[in-house]
Amino acid sequence: MGGAFAHHLLSDGFEVAGFDIDPKRRAALKKLGGKPAVSAAAVSGACPILVTSLPSIAAVNGAFFGKGGIVDSAKRGTVVIETSTLPLAVKHDIRERCAKRGITVLDCPVSGTGAQAANRDIAIYASGDRKAYGKTEAALKGFSRSVYYCGEYGNGSKLKYVANLLVTIHNLSTAEAMVMGLKSGLDLELLYKVIKDGAGTSRMFEVRGPLMIANDYRKATMKVDVYKKDIDIIEQFAADLHCPVPLFEASKPFYAAAYAQGRAMEDTAAVCAVLEQMAGVKRKKQRK
Repeated sequence: MGGAFAHHLLSDGFEVAGFDIDPKRRAALKKLGGKPAVSAAAVSGACPILVTSLPSIAAVNGAFFGKGGIVDSAKRGTVVIETSTLPLAVKHDIRERCAKRGITVLDCPVSGTGAQAANRDIAIYASGDRKAYGKTEAALKGFSRSVYYCGEYGNGSKLKYVANLLVTIHNLSTAEAMVMGLKSGLDLELLYKVIKDGAGTSRMFEVRGPLMIANDYRKATMKVDVYKKDIDIIEQFAADLHCPVPLFEASKPFYAAAYAQGRAMEDTAAVCAVLEQMAGVKRKKQRK
């Protein structure tokens, strides 16, 4: 995600400095024309607007509050666009701890996969201080298809949980459709073309369908391992609200099965392979 953000911002004429713990990512930023830094603190000391995209709570704690983290060098008045998918309690903790240093954090989760981010085809649900949002709006529009200001801090994350609930279900329903097509003898390219143009389509059908047709999930736009975290967040959010989510609950075992089958580093579209196995489907061209 971060690399895609940097690429689009640079293309729009922004100056971009960045840090990643992976040296290859820093080298990629330099190749794009950005300025790789030696730490998150080096970036926060130089930039009035920061964008964070982090995979876990541990990564958040390190990037913000660890040695060489953002709060070490960020000036008062710095605004952080926090795009990660995290529990609400963690989002609020980040905001409160940064506020003590005069740093404003906006809750701005992203709806879309890594591949969509690369194509500037993501939506951003921005929430938090309205004035801070105004300072960052141009940057947000610089790496997204659409930006929505969603009101008070935390609303962005709540909307992301709703979006991911639907993604969880629609990804599995796409896999069901593909396996039904396979068992009935349909050509999957034909199935994809026809269904995509009708009432039965969904964004996940359009994005993940090609991976299922190719029967190759190695180039992951969202890894099963990472998405497990997102599923846990939605589950806890729904439990805290005492809100029934029967279709989401029915979907979870298939993601767990993909993980158990050694597909943790593969795209979540691999739930199709789980259903194929259950259906006794064997492709002529097997995945390598």
